[in-house]
Amino acid sequence: MTARITLYGRPGCHLCDEARAVIEKVCADTGEEYVEVSIDDDPELQRRFTEEVPVTFVDGRQHDFWRVDEARLRAALAR
Repeated sequence: MTARITLYGRPGCHLCDEARAVIEKVCADTGEEYVEVSIDDDPELQRRFTEEVPVTFVDGRQHDFWRVDEARLRAALAR
C-alpha cells in the first residue's frame, strides 16, 4: 500500500506532534498509511515550509498547515 498522506515537519515541533496524533488516529481507523518527512533534512523543503510546519499533503496535494482537522482529513481521504 502506498501512503496517501505525507506529514512534513521537524523534530521538537509541538504542532507536528499534535498533527501526527490526529493523522495516526485517522490512519488507524481507515487503514490508510502516512509518511513523515523532516524538513530539516532537505534545504529546499526547509526554505519552502519553515514558517508553515506541520504541512500535510493528501494524494500529493497540499491539504493543511499548522493544524490538522480530523473531519477535513477524513473527508479528503474519502474522495
